[in-house]
Parts: sequence; structure tokens; C-alpha cells
Amino acid sequence: MSIATTEEQRAVQASVQAWSRAVDPMSTIRRAGDATWRDGWSSLAELGIFGVAVPEEAGGLGATAVDLAVMLEQAACELAPGPVLTTAVAALVFGRAGETVAKTTERLAEGEVPTALALDSAVTAESAGDGFLLRGEAGPAVGAEAGIAVLVRVDGEGDPAVESWALVEADDPGLHIEPLETIDASRAVARVRIDGATVSTDRIATVPAGFVRDLTAGLAAAELAGLAGWALNTAVEYAKIREQFGKPIGSFQAVKHICAEMLCRTEKIRAVAWDAAVTVDAQPDELPIAAAAAAAVALDAAVQTAKDAIQVLGGIGFTWEHDAHFYLRRAVATRQVLGGSTAWRSRLTTLVRDGARRHLGIDLSDREEERVRIRAEVEKITAAPESERRVALAESGLLAPHWPPPYGRGAGAAEQLVVQEELAAVGIERPDLVIGWWAVPTVLEHGTPEQIERFVMPTLRGDVVWCQLFSEPGAGSDLAALRTSAEKVDGGWVLRGQKVWTSLAQQADWAICLARTDRDVPKHKGITYFLVDMKSAGITISPLREITGDALFNEVFLDSVFVPDDCVVGNLGDGWKLARTTLANERVAMGGKSSLGPRIEELLELSTPGDLVAEDRIATQIGEATVGSLLDLRATLAQLEGQDPGAASSVRKLIGVRQRQDTAELAMDLAGEAGWVEGPLTREFLNTRCLTIAGGTEQILLTVAAERLLGLPRD
Repeated sequence: MSIATTEEQRAVQASVQAWSRAVDPMSTIRRAGDATWRDGWSSLAELGIFGVAVPEEAGGLGATAVDLAVMLEQAACELAPGPVLTTAVAALVFGRAGETVAKTTERLAEGEVPTALALDSAVTAESAGDGFLLRGEAGPAVGAEAGIAVLVRVDGEGDPAVESWALVEADDPGLHIEPLETIDASRAVARVRIDGATVSTDRIATVPAGFVRDLTAGLAAAELAGLAGWALNTAVEYAKIREQFGKPIGSFQAVKHICAEMLCRTEKIRAVAWDAAVTVDAQPDELPIAAAAAAAVALDAAVQTAKDAIQVLGGIGFTWEHDAHFYLRRAVATRQVLGGSTAWRSRLTTLVRDGARRHLGIDLSDREEERVRIRAEVEKITAAPESERRVALAESGLLAPHWPPPYGRGAGAAEQLVVQEELAAVGIERPDLVIGWWAVPTVLEHGTPEQIERFVMPTLRGDVVWCQLFSEPGAGSDLAALRTSAEKVDGGWVLRGQKVWTSLAQQADWAICLARTDRDVPKHKGITYFLVDMKSAGITISPLREITGDALFNEVFLDSVFVPDDCVVGNLGDGWKLARTTLANERVAMGGKSSLGPRIEELLELSTPGDLVAEDRIATQIGEATVGSLLDLRATLAQLEGQDPGAASSVRKLIGVRQRQDTAELAMDLAGEAGWVEGPLTREFLNTRCLTIAGGTEQILLTVAAERLLGLPRD
């Protein structure tokens, strides 16, 4: 799990790991008085970290800012000391500034000029022969120390849409460095004063205004992803081996939940850091909002994750001898030198209020032949009378393209996206099969040919509506504890028991149902998967009124309900395995899509610009909504590459439902009177309370994430 999305990027990260094993950067940090970061600098530069995103014609490798972010992430995971980030920023800035600075760019790309960065500088410049004389207080510079060049902003009265940044060489007599004692032992900070430093024109880069700050924030987020990744891995590995009360501490729910929350935060940082890097090359106009979101999310998340690592480590984590505090120090220092998370949240809200939006998408240009074919099929559907379109859509395989033929098209992720786009282009909305999305794949995978013929196409056509009879009063999250029994009789089974929280029970034609067929085996093994006709004798449905006042859920009583043998799916006792397939489908379906969307727009309308407290809270929700969209996108990209979406997909629900709940509550809080009278805002607030319960409670999902994704032991 990392920012990397390709095998090539993962291989590059492995090379940075190998570099770390060879030079041992942590020992360099600990021996600050005897050795310096320079010991491993040249070998790190040889990996291409400073030139990877620099154009080939400027002496770089011609790759992307994402490739640079991947390397910075791993370098930070190894806590590579010295001005790594700032030199990489300088190289990329000059690499974007054209041929006039080509020589300087090449030197930076090769790592020949270790460079500090003074983000808040604004020095004056006056003409002097073929160059300029610089003067002014440059403020604190990250990475600055004796023998290091400094990148400073030149204050000018020209075009406000651009900025000029000058590289002041380390040996210039006009450069004065005043070292500052920083909390970060891996990277220096110094106050910089410039008094008559001479800079030639080939050492001045002109770039869009704000580019350097936004680029630095985005690439710093990549470093923070590396710090958080190290903290997460260190905490998890320790929790697996540290024993208390006769058990590994990782088996305790409290520790599992800390680690699972660390995973969630780390995935969030990776997502926003990746996106900020993507925009540098692909959508530079959107770098400002992507960088603001990255900083708003990553700065606090990385610090909290580093703190949690020390908490899991316990006493040993509080010692100087353990490396954990160095990672916490770097995370805190990064947050401070970038101006703090509050400032970035303020910038994020301001950008959004000014109309900036992040536009996410996937390049499917290599699917044009496929698109033409699908478009022709869609045109046939639109030509049919409206009353016949659903049947035409079902029979075309486009309603559920990922299902196998003849019911679907066996479509991979890319083809599914093309289908989605082409249907949307003509205004065709695919019917929501609701429970059918979860029931039918189980029938397709485990059912008999007769069951498939009987249920699949009728479901697609809308002739069969499904409900789910899984949960019981005593078996919710612990579904395997269900008590509904199935007794064998001539020709079938008799079901007796009670189910609860069943949506669509009153409208459904059929149900997928779990019942216990063997009480003499462990509880997970004695369960069988049934298809139940909801019109059967002995079924009683009782609506349950929810906190919203609606009655969407129901209790279902099964009083000697006969189910024929041909409605058993799979083998006897395999119900738990089949149910897990169904529940996996459920979680994907319930995750849905997320973007800023109408709820965030509503928050902006409810609040008054200038209310700093409200703006800060809104920015948090903007950041979380952005993360949700990015996790969806990264999961889809993984599927396009034939990979398992992994943690990005699993974490999506955990953070997504919280964001929706928090947004609903904030909207109500901002709305004044409308926040306490019955209406859309209060209804949304009440309705979202189910989101951390339905489809797996938040606490159970945290435990599952800790065990299945992080490998912590079961209790």
C-alpha cells in the first residue's frame, strides 16, 4: 500500500529501500555530530529522485510528478535526511521554466546543488550587469544550513500572474545563514538574510504565481504519506509480537481500532498526495485546489498517525532510542513550516467559494473502438419505446455488464466505465436492483443452471424484486450466531425463526435467506443458503418505524415456511461462505460514489463567508469529500490494472459514512431555526445515523480492517 499505482513505481520504491539499507540514514541522523546527510546524497541522486520529473531536454528523466511523489514517499519512509524535498522542488520548478535556465536545471536534476527553500521570502532585485543583486530578509528556509543553496522568491511589480524565484548559490558572499534549532533532527531550518547576492538570469525561474507553494505542499504530502506508512507498519508489527496478559496486544480490540484508524488516515494521505502530484502534469490549473486539499488533510493526519504509533508502542515508543519520535518530529515540523493546517483549510474553503473544483476522471481514449460498438447498441435501446427499454437494456447485457454472458457482458472495469458513460450521455439511468445486486451474483456463482435460468433474467427485467433475510434479533454483526432453523422434510425444508432489519420485505417477490441446518457443528459451518418465495404460507411481515418516522425496515417471521429442495443454493452448510460473497457485494454497492456534490454546496450556502469557525469546519468536510472521491478513483484505477483495490476500497466506507454524517450535522448546525424544526436538514441528520450500522457496524469494520488488511491476530 502506497502512493504507487504501477509495478514500475513499486520497483522504484524498492530501489529507495535498498539505498536505505546501504547507507542507514537513521544512524546518520543519530550521529549528527560525526556524519551528515551528505554521506548518502550522491547515491540517492543517482536513483534519479531529483531529476525524475524534470523534462529530458532539461537533463531529467522525463517522467511525472507522480513518479517523484512515489520516490519522496519512500525516502520519507526511510527518513532520508537533508534537503531532499526542497531540492526536488527546486529541480521541478526550474524544469518548468524553459530553456533559459537549462544549465541550472541540469545541475539540480543531478543533485549537484543541494537546495533549501524559503517559502515566505520576498527579496528585492536590482539590475547588475548580466544579472541581479538581491537584498532582503528571506525568513526561515527549510533545509538551509552552511554550504546549501537557497531558493527565494523575488519581489516584483510585473505580471501578478507569475512569480520569479532565484537560486542563490551556497558560496555567494551575500548569502547569510543563521541556523535555527529545529524539532526535526533530519532536516535543518535556518533564517536567511541576503545582502547583495549576485544572481545571473539563468538562475531565475519564472513560474505561475503560487506554483512553488502549491507544489511544495503537494510533494510534502507525499513525504507525509511515507512518514505515516512507517508509523502504521511499525505499530502493527509491534502489536503482533508484544504480549500482555498472555496475548499479543494486537489481539485486543482497543489496539486493533487504533491501528485501523491509522490505516484510514494513511490511505487518506496517500490519496490526496497522489492527486496533487497528478495535477502538476495532467491538470495544472487544478493544482491549487488539489494542493490545498492535500495539505488540509495530510498535515494533521500524519501528526496524529505518528502520535498513535508511539501510543501503540507504549513505553518503548517514548524512549530516545526508538526511532518513532524522529518521525513525529518530522511530521510536526512539516506542518509548522507549511504554515499549519488551519491556514490550508482556510485556503481550501476560499478556493471552493471562488468556484474552484477538482474534476476527476479516467482516460479511456484507448477504448474508442469498444465505445463505438457500445454506442450503437445504446442507440438501439433509445430507439425502442420507453416501456420496452428496460427489457432491451437487460437483454443487451448493458444493465449489469460485469455479469457473465448472456446476462451481462463479462465486462472488465474499463468496459464498464464506457458503458456507464454512454448510457449517461443519452440519459438512460440503469434501474437499481437494490438487493438483487447482491443476490444474483451469488446465484450466478453458486446456483444450479435451473436457478440461474429462473431468477437472473427476470431480476434484470424487473419481474423479480429481492429482499435479504440475514440479520436476526440476536445475530446482527455476529451473523453466524443466527438461530433460524431449517428442518428437512420430504421434498424440501421447513424454516422457523425471526429476521429483522429487512428492507423491501413488503415489496419483494423473493428473499435470500440464511438458516441453520446443522446445530451439531461449529456455528459458521451449519448454515445453508436458501431462496425463499415471499408469498409462501407462514410468512408474516411487521414494519419497523425508524427514528426518521419512516418504516423502511421490517421484521419477518417465518412460521413453518416450506422451501423446496430446488431453492437451496450451493451445498448444505456452505451458507456462511456464500453469505460472505453477498456481504462483499453489499459493501461495494453501499459505498456508492462521492464528490463535493450537493451536500457540500449546501454547506456553502448555509454559512456566511468570513465566519472563521464555520469556514474551518466546512473545509474539513470538503477535504473528506475529496478524499472519498479519490479513494473511489484509485480503487477503479487498480481494477483497470487488474489489481485488487485493497485498502483504498475497504477504507472507503469507514471514512465515507463518517463524512456524510458529519456533513449532515454541520448543515443542521449552520442552519439556525431550520436545524431544529422537522425538515430536510433534520431528516438527513437522523437518517445518516444508520450509515455506521447498516452493512456492517463501524466498530466491526475497524476490527475486520485490522485483522484482514493489517494481519493483526484474532482475539
